[in-house]
Amino acid sequence: MLGAICGDIIGSVYERSGNSFKQEDFPLFSPGCRFTDDSVLTLAVAWAILQGEDYGQAIRSFARKWPRAGYGGSFYAWMRSDTAGPYYSFGNGSAMRVSPVGFAFDSAEEVLLQASQSASPTHNHPEGIKGAQATALAVFMARTGASKPEIAGEITRLFGYDLSRTTEQIRPGYSFDVTCQGSVPEALCVFLDSAGFEDAVRKAVSLGGDTDTQAAIAGAVAEAFYGGVPAAIAQKALEYLPVELKQIMEQFYQKYAQ
Repeated sequence: MLGAICGDIIGSVYERSGNSFKQEDFPLFSPGCRFTDDSVLTLAVAWAILQGEDYGQAIRSFARKWPRAGYGGSFYAWMRSDTAGPYYSFGNGSAMRVSPVGFAFDSAEEVLLQASQSASPTHNHPEGIKGAQATALAVFMARTGASKPEIAGEITRLFGYDLSRTTEQIRPGYSFDVTCQGSVPEALCVFLDSAGFEDAVRKAVSLGGDTDTQAAIAGAVAEAFYGGVPAAIAQKALEYLPVELKQIMEQFYQKYAQ
């Protein structure tokens, strides 16, 4: 989960560069960095797990508390309504927030079920569900000792994603894409192509486009696979979070750290 938050904060400033940003050599933290909706909603999912609360209720509550975190228009309308149901989204919002599921539950079957439940209050399109499930399962497999070929093979078998591509193959033609089907496979590819946590985040940002979400997804899986987030990166990222959000993260790790 911290990996997703670090990726979000690091990638936040480069999203504004549109499709022109295609570099791995960049300052990890700069004055324009901030936490965005990726971090807020990741912690909402973590809170729902900790409290046994309904995912939709937690997501709506957290979004209302931090309403200027950069939500999409459809989500913002849903968040403001007390009665709005899911809006058949296949955006990558379902994948960016799901990483706590991969850390908290102890079987692939439960991870897939909970990932679907965390997505469905908003992202009830099959691709929206699939993106959340693929991300959460990758986190779960990474933290339980699966190899990269095993992770790639199982995700491909279940979801049909092409995870055979390298960062260098994806980057030149990749453009801004906020759909699950156009961003989750790419984020997983750069994780598979990485040599460590920082390398995974740098590669994700270097694709251009939706850099904060790409880095949040890749960072979540990289944290699980590489055994955590480097201390200097974690410490710096936490400086950007409000105290309340940091406390939720600490509670989650106290309960679920392996």
